Formats: sequence, structure tokens, C-alpha cells
Amino acid sequence: MIRRDVVDAMVAHARRDHPDEACGVIAGPEGSDQPQRLIEMENAERSPTFYRFDSGEQLRVWRAMDAADEVPVVIYHSHTATEAYPSRTDVSYASEPDAHYVLISTRDPEEHELRSYRIVDGDITEEDIQVVDVVESYMFSHTGRDDTIDRHTTLPDPE
Repeated sequence: MIRRDVVDAMVAHARRDHPDEACGVIAGPEGSDQPQRLIEMENAERSPTFYRFDSGEQLRVWRAMDAADEVPVVIYHSHTATEAYPSRTDVSYASEPDAHYVLISTRDPEEHELRSYRIVDGDITEEDIQVVDVVESYMFSHTGRDDTIDRHTTLPDPE
């Protein structure tokens, strides 16, 4: 289960970085399997056909997750010219056996394709994605620059 605002943020990131592949992580509490905190990461390759996390940024992000008792629940990236299916390279880099690997295809400028997989020891298993709307109830509304999702931003918890 993944919140619609998180899906929208992933797709927006993929569209923004197009024609290069976008990549990132969605962290969640250890053992929860709940993606909560979107972390947009730099594609060190800056390529339309390949992505790689910047090693220094990855180290900082993984250390921050460890310090917050979080794990990478989702590892995502986009495919700019092909379907949302893991390439051989994607499979070879899949090193988090408990993570969901979400791919977003931005090959169609009007529509996106979003699919999720488990990748363990080279085996690819597609899984259903359940997108849920979050109903927020706040006493006061606020709109402004700080309402936008930015790198290393914590999204609100669902109620």
C-alpha cells in the first residue's frame, strides 16, 4: 500500500528529470513495510538509459535512515523510453531483498506506467500496487513554498 501523494511525487520527479532517468528511495519504519518518506536522489549517470545512486549521497541517506530506524521500503527509478520492467542492469543492482522496486515509465508524455517488483537473487516477481488516498484533517490550512515535496522531505503520516 502506498499513498497517492507519494506516487504523485515519484511521477513528478520522473517527469522533471526526463529525458534522464530519475531515481530515489522511499523510507519507512524498520519492519513496517510502509513507505512514508520520499527521498529524491541524484542520478550520478545523468543518462536516459541508466541510473546509479551517487555513492556519497547514498551513504548519507542510508546512514540517516539507520539513525531514524528506517529502511528503504521502496527503491524507484524511471525508464524514459521503455516499459516499466526491470532491465538486466536493474536486476544486477537490486541489493535490498526486502525492498519493493518501483519503476515508472515516462515514454508516453501524456500517461505514465507504474509497476512494482520484488527482486531477490535475480528473480523478478511483479506485485500489485495499492494506491490509497489520504484524507487529512487539519484545523488550519496552509499553502506556501514549504508545502512542496523537495529532496529529503518527510511526507505527513496517513491518519
